[in-house]
Amino acid sequence: MRRCLSLALLLLSVSFCWASAPRRPDFSAIGQIVDHAIAEHRLPGAVVIVGHDEHVVFRHAYGMRSLEPTREQMTVNTIFDMASLTKPLMTATAVMQLYQQGKIGLDEPVAKYLPAFAANGKGDITIRDLLTHYSGLPPDLPLATPWDGKGAALRLAFNCVPVRPPGVRFQYSDVNFIVLGALVEKISGLPLDVYAMRHIIEPLGLKHTRFLPPVSWIPNIAPTQWEHGEAAYGVPGLKSGPGDVMLRGVVHDPTSRRMGGVAGHAGLFSCADDIAIYAQNLLDRLAGRPSKFPLSRRVLKMMTSPEQPAGGKALRGFGWDIDSPYSSNRGTIFPIGSFGHTGFTGTSLWIDPKSDTYVIILSNAVHPNGPKGITRMRGTIADAAARALGLYGSSPADPPADPPATAHGVETGIDVLEADHFRELAALARRHGGKLRLGLLTNQTGVDSAGRRTIDVLFHDAPQAVPGLALTTLFSPEHGISGSYDRPGVPNSTDAATGLPVISLYGSTDAARHPSLDTLRQLDAVAIDLQDVGVRYYTYDAVTRYFLEAAAKTGTEMIVLDRPDPIDGTQVQGPVSDPGSESYVNSMPIPVRHGLTLGELARYDNRQLDLHAPLMVIAMRGWHRGEWYDATGLMWVNPSPNLHDLEQTTLYPGIGLIESTNISVGRGTDTPFEVVGAPWIDARALAAYMSARRLPGIRFVPTTFTPEKPYPYAGELCQGLYLLVTDRNILNTPELGVEIASALHRLYPDQFHLDKMHTLLDNRAVLAAITTGQDPRQIAAAWHAGLVHFEQQRQSALLY
Repeated sequence: MRRCLSLALLLLSVSFCWASAPRRPDFSAIGQIVDHAIAEHRLPGAVVIVGHDEHVVFRHAYGMRSLEPTREQMTVNTIFDMASLTKPLMTATAVMQLYQQGKIGLDEPVAKYLPAFAANGKGDITIRDLLTHYSGLPPDLPLATPWDGKGAALRLAFNCVPVRPPGVRFQYSDVNFIVLGALVEKISGLPLDVYAMRHIIEPLGLKHTRFLPPVSWIPNIAPTQWEHGEAAYGVPGLKSGPGDVMLRGVVHDPTSRRMGGVAGHAGLFSCADDIAIYAQNLLDRLAGRPSKFPLSRRVLKMMTSPEQPAGGKALRGFGWDIDSPYSSNRGTIFPIGSFGHTGFTGTSLWIDPKSDTYVIILSNAVHPNGPKGITRMRGTIADAAARALGLYGSSPADPPADPPATAHGVETGIDVLEADHFRELAALARRHGGKLRLGLLTNQTGVDSAGRRTIDVLFHDAPQAVPGLALTTLFSPEHGISGSYDRPGVPNSTDAATGLPVISLYGSTDAARHPSLDTLRQLDAVAIDLQDVGVRYYTYDAVTRYFLEAAAKTGTEMIVLDRPDPIDGTQVQGPVSDPGSESYVNSMPIPVRHGLTLGELARYDNRQLDLHAPLMVIAMRGWHRGEWYDATGLMWVNPSPNLHDLEQTTLYPGIGLIESTNISVGRGTDTPFEVVGAPWIDARALAAYMSARRLPGIRFVPTTFTPEKPYPYAGELCQGLYLLVTDRNILNTPELGVEIASALHRLYPDQFHLDKMHTLLDNRAVLAAITTGQDPRQIAAAWHAGLVHFEQQRQSALLY
């Protein structure tokens, strides 16, 4: 009995220990995500490390380190070009060390320490502005003109002209950290790479981290990208003349490469194990545990907390990203308050102090021929790591959540067509006897999620999937096939990559802006892939209508490869244009801001005009009405030469209304549609008048600017307004345009040519009301009934 009782107690004890043992995390989902990305040719391979509770809990290498010119297996000790991870890991840390030593002040002007930086109105930019990307400086130094060396780069940086005032808007800029690198060198008296080695790398014990890796490291370094022709110059030790060079052990970033490979924004090389040491020591310091991290706990908490200027919407620490359009690698589970950064080559680090976790993803996703798009993969890996660890109530059994707004993973029409193996085109080919003569209306915006041109996808890939299909003809809208022309009379041309003819539909006459019926009769179908901007007078709307009208006569199948309305698709604003006033800038009687995608607009036109053209829209997947473009995860491509970003596109429905008058709207500057002015305006008086109107969602800052040729007031100093959007969701931009026109008419009745506003306004009642001095709010109220009627009419055209 005693033996049986003892045995029973022993078995009970073993069972209890087994039941209470911690669950071993299952990280297999990470492998599935990376393997899928490799199969889709988004990257050749990767190394992933997950750290949790002071230990590395997952460490694995996937795929290949090199595909060209040789094939090499990825290893966990592979060294990578860290690209922009240089910014927080080295440069920002160095700046914070100087702050901790009392040698600089974060809210001091940069020019206090670098006097030459004050040139061209930069005297008020602070170190905080640079560290958080709120400086207003341009994204990068110019690379179109030849320059070489760190000295030349700093002269360009110090002499650059701000795009906008400091402290008002987040804009990620390499120039910020190029200047910060110079600041570290000036204050410390050491080259940046020497400073980083002595004060960051060696104290942390990092053995395979440095700028300018030695030749002995090269076999273990992941190659990045081929450089061709003249771009191959300046690659030390690899080639002395023009030709093809695979970058390996030489920094990928072209600006840093011109600077000699050591710069504040890029140039660092490291491996996943070293980054894990860095991240663990950082977490240890924040937690108050023993740590080698070379900053005090107080200063490190500052560095990793929101420190953007007051009113800034994008949350940025000093060098670290917290919640901005760039924080997709956080995923959906790690909370805001965690932080990280990414690098263009394919590197990523996200750190969560609350759960004591970090996720490292290092890849050479630009290998061998440029980036393929791994934004969504980074976020899904972070989620998979969090679920494997059971963080924040998650578990491995949970279905994958939608990616966060900053990495939503929207698939455009061309992406859907590729994912469906061109099934829709195959069906059309069967209807046409097994052959499909295809035309394509597109420009620089026609690219898939991997950055490949729709032209190349339909020319090379589609015929392989659909025998008998042939892309034979290209059409280009306003601004040409490359989107670079900003004048009428764009000539026909030939696409260099495919040899296909490009028929320009932006000639000098009205007839030259319509597709020829004879040309369409030689085609079975025409696809349209253009990024519209959701504004009535944007001419991609008119050219789409012209194709529908022609197709109604020729029977040519029309296929719209749909793309998002970048300004959210829910807001319907502004006066409906007068019936009978249709033109190239007014395709139909619709509001200024119509809230339709181009595919939906084509459906609307086809029904309202009773055209009955054979129309198919390849709808997007993953886009929801109400999402702005920066919530899609899609790469921004300028839809036209003077719409450089979403901010300008947001303002375009209002500021564009007045650009046919004698006002400059900033064309010929770096901030088109963000400024308005003229030589005869008093900037302070106009700003005071507009501020007194208390319009929601917008601020007015007095400013000056000088446009360049060939735009209005070229070479003349203009005074006017800088328009700062404070809440885009409540801003009524067409009403803003009417408000500005009304103010100019009231303040400058002799100088302002209000009558010319009719060109894009296309509503005589509204123009008459402005002329007679009616309050703009009453004017806007009067067009409300037209909006209600339009919204009822557009319901049947909606796809999302």
